[in-house]
Amino acid sequence: MTIVLIAALAYLTAAALLYRAMGQPDPQPGRGWLAAALPAVALHAGYHLLVAWRTPGGPDMHFFSALSLVGLGVAGMTMLVGARGRMAALGLFAFPLAAVLLVAYHFHGHTTSTVLDWRLQLHAWLALLAYATLAIAAVLAVMLRIQERALRQRTFSTRLRSLPPLTELETLLFRTIGAGFVLLSLTLLTGVLFVEDMLSQHLVHKTVLSVLSWLVFGGLLLGRWRYGWRGVRAVRWTLTAMVLLLLAFFGSKFVLELVLGRH
Repeated sequence: MTIVLIAALAYLTAAALLYRAMGQPDPQPGRGWLAAALPAVALHAGYHLLVAWRTPGGPDMHFFSALSLVGLGVAGMTMLVGARGRMAALGLFAFPLAAVLLVAYHFHGHTTSTVLDWRLQLHAWLALLAYATLAIAAVLAVMLRIQERALRQRTFSTRLRSLPPLTELETLLFRTIGAGFVLLSLTLLTGVLFVEDMLSQHLVHKTVLSVLSWLVFGGLLLGRWRYGWRGVRAVRWTLTAMVLLLLAFFGSKFVLELVLGRH
């Protein structure tokens, strides 16, 4: 519990430092928040390693554990990207989310997992990394929408001025989607190659929703390359694809594990 509490407090401290820095006249938030974010991410990762060492079976990939791992990935990537000045604003969303998911995982408890061979473990870790990357893209899409709306209404506050320029934010959004799309493609490919019986494992609906999300992300990237899509259209497509992806993995896991009691 001590590790979880310290990590959660460090996450919230990092977010608070970012929020305070973004209210200053200087648009650059500085790097003071890193002093809190770095130990938070390290403790978060250490907690999962400690649980994996103590829990028999394979790595814990059940509902709350998977959510916490995605939160860890989002926080870790936010810390890396946020070191580039104004991109640190991502932490206002990512760090509190990671804290909540870590605490939820701790209080829900840890479930013994079946032993997975390296192929299924590869598939699972690719999936979690893809979800974390595309979750970053969803946050960037929300930030882009907020900034565009403020620009149209001419209501820029001091904190909104701390966000990256619109073109820079949009460029990072599509780069993140591109990276997430590659990871999601590898996830689907390894699923096709390594998962033996999708019907008995209740994976049909998960696969269908994942493919739909993959098609939406792919369509958005194609539209960006071919027609120069941007702005509100990019935001809507990104959030739609992310909702499909959340339903595919966490929606199905919620129903199977927490409602139906199947693991």
